[in-house]
Amino acid sequence: MTNKTLKIALAVSVALNLFAVAGGVTYVVGRDKIERRIDEQRRGGREGPLAEVLARLDPAVRQRVRASLRETALSARPDFEAARAARREAIAVAGQPTLDAPRVRALLEQSRAAEMRGRQRLETGAVDLLATLTPEERKAMTPLLQRKGGARREAARHDGPQAHGPDGVAQAPGDRPGR
Repeated sequence: MTNKTLKIALAVSVALNLFAVAGGVTYVVGRDKIERRIDEQRRGGREGPLAEVLARLDPAVRQRVRASLRETALSARPDFEAARAARREAIAVAGQPTLDAPRVRALLEQSRAAEMRGRQRLETGAVDLLATLTPEERKAMTPLLQRKGGARREAARHDGPQAHGPDGVAQAPGDRPGR
């Protein structure tokens, strides 16, 4: 073999080895990502404040409560979608070279009204659901009436006293006056 042939063979060998190492690393990293995704999917159910609140309930009641909450949320969904659409349109109109202030105000009003309709549906559904529960189950589920997810999470962790507004409804820390 000539010197030139040996150099070419060495270069080809190094290239193949580098390719093999890169393929092995890609395989290992990819496999780890896939395994994590599979584990996340197997866990099932959503984690968060609602899961913490529902965990206090008997499994049979939990299923009924989940179904009722899902049905209520689906009925309120069009209202929240309409609110988002009106807000997007208001943003688009406000971004035009010439401001049409009355149109922006009207779209924002539509957005607020749709959001309030959706919230009313959710709250009415929650109260209707609470009426079907025992006093102990109702006590566990009252964080549903709070407006902020963080407050529900805290209430689920600490079964302590809640701050209440003038209407007697529990308020989230961000909803309290003076903050």
